[in-house]
Amino acid sequence: MEISYVHTVQQIGQALEEASIPYQFIGQAALAVQQVRLHDYSEIEVAVQWDLFKEACDTLHTYSLSNIEKTVERAVAYLEQDHISIRVSCLFNTTIKTDPYRISYRFDNQELWCRSLYSYLYDEEMAAYEKEIHDYLMKEQQGFTAKNEQAWNQNNYIALVNRYGEPAELAEKIMQNPKWRLHPFYKYLHDVQGKKITHLMGSNGVKAVALSLLGADVKVVDFSKENATFANELATAANVDIMYVVSDILSLQEEHLNSNQDLVLMELGVLHYLIDLHPLFEKVKAMLKPGGLFVLHEFHPISTKLITSTGKKHKVTGNYFTPTMEKNPVAFTKHMPDDAKETLAQVVQRKWTIGELITAAAQSGLVIKVLEEEPNHKLHDIGLPKTYTLVAERV
Repeated sequence: MEISYVHTVQQIGQALEEASIPYQFIGQAALAVQQVRLHDYSEIEVAVQWDLFKEACDTLHTYSLSNIEKTVERAVAYLEQDHISIRVSCLFNTTIKTDPYRISYRFDNQELWCRSLYSYLYDEEMAAYEKEIHDYLMKEQQGFTAKNEQAWNQNNYIALVNRYGEPAELAEKIMQNPKWRLHPFYKYLHDVQGKKITHLMGSNGVKAVALSLLGADVKVVDFSKENATFANELATAANVDIMYVVSDILSLQEEHLNSNQDLVLMELGVLHYLIDLHPLFEKVKAMLKPGGLFVLHEFHPISTKLITSTGKKHKVTGNYFTPTMEKNPVAFTKHMPDDAKETLAQVVQRKWTIGELITAAAQSGLVIKVLEEEPNHKLHDIGLPKTYTLVAERV
C-alpha cells in the first residue's frame, strides 16, 4: 500500500475524530484499512454525518477543495492531496452511526471507522474487488482455523465422556431411537437408506452413527482428532461403519469432492467457525450430485447475536447486524472441571445473520427450498426463534 495513501487516510480519520464528526471510510479506502490488498490506491471516499457535512468540509480545509455537488439525496465534496482523489459525501437524513456495517478497525495503532468488507460482497459497484476480498478472508481463515483446531484438540475427548458417558453407553441410547437424534431436521432427509451422506464438522459422530443405523453410507469431516477417536469408538460400539476424515472442510482433498453425495449435513454451532461463506458453499456444491440436498440446522442469530437469556429473563444485549469477529470459550468448556477451564484455548467466531446466509447460498447457485425457523419448546421462551433449518438443492 502506498505510504502517501495510508498517511492521507489516517490524517482524514484523525481530523474528523478530533472534530467529533461521525464518519466512515467506504469503497477502496474501507478495504485498504481492513488490509485487503488492492490493485489501485487512487481514491479515498469518506462518508460523514449529513447535518455535519459543512463542518466536515471546513475540518478538511487544508486539502485542495475543487467543488461541492448536491442532489436531493446527497452532497459530495471533491478534494485532492498528493494526486489522490478524495470524496467527502453524505446521505441526507441518514444517521451514519446506524449503518449496520459500520465498524471500528484498529489500523497502525489508530482507530479508524470504515464500512465492513462484508458489505461489499453484496455491492455490484464493488464487484471488481470481490476476488481480493475472498483472498483476504481465506488467508485470515487459515490463521483462525489453526487456533480453533488447537482448541478442539485440547481435552475434548474427556469433555465428551463427561457429557455423554463412555461411547458404549451412548451407543446403546442411540440404537434405541436413532431418528430422535436427528430431530427436528430428519423430516427433510426423508428415507436415508442407501444414501451417501457427508456430515461436515460432524464433531462427536452422534448424528453420523444415527444415520448409519438408519442405513446411510456416512462420512464425517472434522478437524478434531479427539472427536474422531470418540466417534470411531461410538460407531464400533453401535456395530456400524462410518468414514471419519480428519480435515478442515476448506482443505478437503479432491477425492472427497466428486459430486456423488446425496446429502451434505451441517448442524448446531458450526457455521460461526467460518469467516467467509463463499468457499463453504463451493465445497458443498462440489460434493453434491445434481438433485442432492444441503441441510443446515443451526442456532438462530436472534438468540446468538441479539438476546441474552438467563432463566426466564431475556434481554437485548447485542447487535444483530455486527459483522465483527469474536473470541469465545470453546464449546465443551462447560463440560470440563473448573481447574481445567482456565487453560482451555479460545476460538474465533463470526456469527452470521439469516440474510447473509441466504444471500451466500443463493449466490453459490444452490436453490433454496426451505427455511424453517424453529422455536424453543420451553414455555418461557415462547415467541423466540432458537434454531432454524435451511434446505438447499444442487440443480
